Amino acid sequence: MSKRFGHIQALENAAIELEAGEIRAVCGENGAGKSTLVKILTGILQSDTGNIEIDGRAVHIKSPRDSQEVGLNLVSQELSICPDLSVLDNIWLGSIEVPMFHRKKAFRNRARKTLEMLGAAHIDLDQPAAKLSTGERQIVEIARMLGRDTRILILDEPTATLSDSEIERVMQALKALKREGHAILYITHRLSEVFEICDTVTVMRNGREVLAANVSDLDRKALIEAMLGRPFEEMYPTHKPASGEAAALRIANLNIPGAVDKLNLVVPRGQIVCLTGQVGSGAEDVVHAVAGMLVEAEGDISVNGRRLQPGFPEKAKKLGIRFVSGDRAEEGIFIGLSVTDNLVATRLDARGLAGVLSPGALKKEAARLAEKIRFDRRRLASVASTLSGGNQQKLAFGRCIDHGKPGVIVMIEPTRGIDVGARAEIYQLMRDFCDQGYGLLIASTDFSEVLGIGDRIVTLYRGKVVQTYHAGQVTMPQIVADVTHPVMS
Repeated sequence: MSKRFGHIQALENAAIELEAGEIRAVCGENGAGKSTLVKILTGILQSDTGNIEIDGRAVHIKSPRDSQEVGLNLVSQELSICPDLSVLDNIWLGSIEVPMFHRKKAFRNRARKTLEMLGAAHIDLDQPAAKLSTGERQIVEIARMLGRDTRILILDEPTATLSDSEIERVMQALKALKREGHAILYITHRLSEVFEICDTVTVMRNGREVLAANVSDLDRKALIEAMLGRPFEEMYPTHKPASGEAAALRIANLNIPGAVDKLNLVVPRGQIVCLTGQVGSGAEDVVHAVAGMLVEAEGDISVNGRRLQPGFPEKAKKLGIRFVSGDRAEEGIFIGLSVTDNLVATRLDARGLAGVLSPGALKKEAARLAEKIRFDRRRLASVASTLSGGNQQKLAFGRCIDHGKPGVIVMIEPTRGIDVGARAEIYQLMRDFCDQGYGLLIASTDFSEVLGIGDRIVTLYRGKVVQTYHAGQVTMPQIVADVTHPVMS
């Protein structure tokens, strides 16, 4: 399959084979060609050359309806659930088989059996979808596609916004589909899911297929190198050794009712401290408390020797605390504004006179910050929603820096939903901030990330510190043991 957009070759002789009862992962950086391939398979785009065969028979997919008629359907990362409709209405929404009286017993039974097969028999067909959790909505979305007699299911980052328990529910549903003989094309940036649920993997890079293999024949290092096109060791920048640097952030006896119990922590200038644990461990609560977002937090927090009173975000900002949310679209950036507007959003007061902003000064400042975060200055007019996840995260970083004396940047899941190549860039940016004198505090549930980027690693379990390690002192099995069945000191 090949597809060109102007001078850009989006796909070049890409090929994928998929068997019944097989889950094949498709991995690659943003721009690798995954989205173009999916759009061709689902009839949104047509290829320049190439063909699609099902059971050895050539099929022509020129529209999404054609895709549905041959039994090929997509569950997109952005769910299309209508919250005000019932679960039953959502399951039949958009189907070419929509019954005139779809509440008749036969169609209710089909919907019920589909949910049962997906391990979601507890979901009430008549309740509004708005009452479902995000994970349950994902299950309903999958059930909708199965109601269309789907034989081949494409899932595009289906777990990007789910909690651990919700991810497990989706994983179990996909295993059930596999047992039923469905073929699944699974697009994901989460490499742990590739090894957990997929039988085979195709890696794409620059529009080409560069690897097709059984998952059992690969390890994480080999998969990452195939995606990057360069050695695994270049994924993470070199750790900064422990030094006598003064504390950028000091936390003593932090208590957050129901979340954190008497936590003590030091973040030295120029170092990255990673908090890690399962969802609910308290790691994110610590970050929110440091950012001044939890009025109920109690304890002593100081930034560069100056005391911070919990519960006041503006005061935290004045002391040099900068918060980067784990949810870029909702909390991290202004998704509908330009790159320039996003970069200068927190420094408008210094770029105007008498309340009137200077467009020239704003553009100049945005260009300066873009260079700092290694962002292409030619794209300053681009709308943030058109950027990749990695570039959106760069905007959030650019807003944090250069507000005077380097302070503390606190982050939650800094590379969530970001491809491997963009992760390497984000990690290098984080190390650049350290070299400028910032202290970084990160809450992450990605244990590989924690091991790769953390100068200090703090494991948490139910709001308490289990252990604190320096880089190189801890292994993945130790972290997993700490955050699941710890031996508390």
